[in-house]
Amino acid sequence: MKRSRKVLIWMAALLLALIVIVAIVIASFDWNRLKPTINDKVSQALGRPFSINGDLNVSWQREPSQGGLRAWVPWPEFVAHDIRLANPDWAKQPQFAQLEALRFRLAPLPLLAHRVVIPTLQLVHPVIDLERDKQSRASWDFNLPPSTTPSAWQVELGAIGFDRGNISLDDALGRVTLQVDIEPLQQAIPYDQIVAQQSADSREQAGKSAGAAAKKALSTGRAADKDKASETVTTAGAGTSYQFEWQAEGSYQGTPLKGSGKTGAVLALQEATQPFPVQANIHIGDSHIALVGTLTDPAHLAALDVRLWFSGTSMAKLYPITGVTLPDTPPYATEGHLKAELHRAGSHFSYQNFRGRVGGSDLAGNLDFTAAAPRPKLSGTLKSQLLQFADLAPLIGADSKAEKVQRGDATAQPSDKMLPVEPFRTERWKAMDADVTFSGARIVREKQLPIDTLSTHLVMDNGVLQLEPLSFGLAGGSVNSTIRLDGSRQPMQGALKLNARHLKLKQLFPTFEAMNTSFGEINGDAAISTHGNSVAALLGSATGEVKLLMNDGAISKTLLETAGLNIGNVVLGKLFGDKTVKINCAASDLAADNGLFKTKLFVFDTEDAVINVDGTVNFASEKLDLDVKPHSKGLRVFSLRSPLYIKGTLKNPDVGVYTGSLLLRGGAAVALGVFAAPAAALLPLVVASQGSAPNTCQGVLEQMRTPAKAATGNSKKASAKRNK
Repeated sequence: MKRSRKVLIWMAALLLALIVIVAIVIASFDWNRLKPTINDKVSQALGRPFSINGDLNVSWQREPSQGGLRAWVPWPEFVAHDIRLANPDWAKQPQFAQLEALRFRLAPLPLLAHRVVIPTLQLVHPVIDLERDKQSRASWDFNLPPSTTPSAWQVELGAIGFDRGNISLDDALGRVTLQVDIEPLQQAIPYDQIVAQQSADSREQAGKSAGAAAKKALSTGRAADKDKASETVTTAGAGTSYQFEWQAEGSYQGTPLKGSGKTGAVLALQEATQPFPVQANIHIGDSHIALVGTLTDPAHLAALDVRLWFSGTSMAKLYPITGVTLPDTPPYATEGHLKAELHRAGSHFSYQNFRGRVGGSDLAGNLDFTAAAPRPKLSGTLKSQLLQFADLAPLIGADSKAEKVQRGDATAQPSDKMLPVEPFRTERWKAMDADVTFSGARIVREKQLPIDTLSTHLVMDNGVLQLEPLSFGLAGGSVNSTIRLDGSRQPMQGALKLNARHLKLKQLFPTFEAMNTSFGEINGDAAISTHGNSVAALLGSATGEVKLLMNDGAISKTLLETAGLNIGNVVLGKLFGDKTVKINCAASDLAADNGLFKTKLFVFDTEDAVINVDGTVNFASEKLDLDVKPHSKGLRVFSLRSPLYIKGTLKNPDVGVYTGSLLLRGGAAVALGVFAAPAAALLPLVVASQGSAPNTCQGVLEQMRTPAKAATGNSKKASAKRNK
């Protein structure tokens, strides 16, 4: 054997022996000797006391996932027992985290390139205490030492696996207390099985929360969108299963909280295509939130994709939970598809293809919520096929539910007031911006007044609410308006512009036989500026003008009783008795100044008489001060020639007949020429209303203008004679 070959053999043998010796030393090394060094380094890095109180063991084995020569390189598996990380000094509990054991495998070859590659970090029975005080100090905020130069080492953690554990949260700033217990399931449950079960449970809960109507609405059309609803289920279901269940109990914003759910066992941090299944059923007070779906790419706080259910007694109660400003509503239930991209700069949530029920009304559409500076924003499109008018009442401050007063959720309506005093919650308007388009195919107020094709564009910007336009079809006609409410000012400032065209009387009053053959209609305009934080306050400070025309109609005590117009009912009874009165024209022009509405013109032209109404209605005090002056036509016999007075309040009116000296106040016939200017101002409404049939109001208004024209002509002739 040549000498060179012998040298090579001895060198190889020596290298092999050295490797074996190193392997034996490493395998037999007491790794517990490194614990003081590790504890000290980690404590300095985290700014908290850290300790490994149990054994630190290392075992070596080949990695099955590696191929080629890499498969022959053994990987070390580290197991550290009884690990503890302390809380800051101000915290109530001494320990931030405790682990029975921490287990992970380390790829050795990437260490040569200054890369620490850990495919999976396994937490064994973690116990975590999370605290935040009223000074906003949080136990999960670590004081890491400042670094002047970037580290040459990179840490790559692939996934986190966990075992049974306990998590507690005490957030004094957010007023949240929570205790969560996590336990392994006896056996893994397939993803699609949990999705189907959650869907059934949530719909049943929705039926309990929002009533039979909500349950029916959520069932309607379910077959039509079944494929869309289960699209995510089919994609995520392959090879995905739930392996842990959790129970939570505590309080949120002072309201009891209780929840349960299931999760997967491994949360992938680097593999963005591996879904982590999540499922939850949470009750906060009487609000119920349920979800089922997946979370992917958690390292970048992104890609939450779940089926979501909401139900409860009022959407307004979701504000402290979601941070989204929603109105007071009747009981509701919704379900839809929630997608989220969570980023530190601003998260984006999309609630897609949702449908539900609010009271007796259905609701569907798509909503987007962006949590960005300076304020979050809600945008989207909502549609309703049937919207009950009663469900809109809370939006305008109507106090229709005594239980709200008992719970302290609303302001009690004074017994002597008719106008709603329930305040608008303008303090929430500045919490969020909005840009939402809504359309309703049909609105129902009982059965006598159908409203259809409602549409509006709602914009909320820094506390300023605009509805432009707010349009709806009513009785064969249309109502178009713009509303602006500035909730950023105190009191709230408001402005309203409205025009009503071609409201058909026979459709407005379908059960009133006298209107069945009428071709009459109502037309009107309104322009009002106001301020206040309730309907009562807004009307009580209104300034502007209201104009209204009605032609070829009829009126009766029964009709007024049905409409709830007690004042008109009493007046009509005193003037005409119980008979139905045909009205050729009713015209009004009201001027408002700080809640005091004064009649520039208020006249009813009937077959037997012309009725003039003169005086004021004070919406600030709800007091009435009106005179009703009847004038017989020609030689016709009219039952009441004496004027009436209307006193009292809107809630308790006082209607009577002037007698004695009081008769002089309104007994003399007033020349129609007094109404020349107001009559002329109403003529544009006649022009706007003209169709195939002539409008009888035109003749009535022209007659009111005639005396003024004649007087003007006579004055000019007299002046000409004097000049000669």
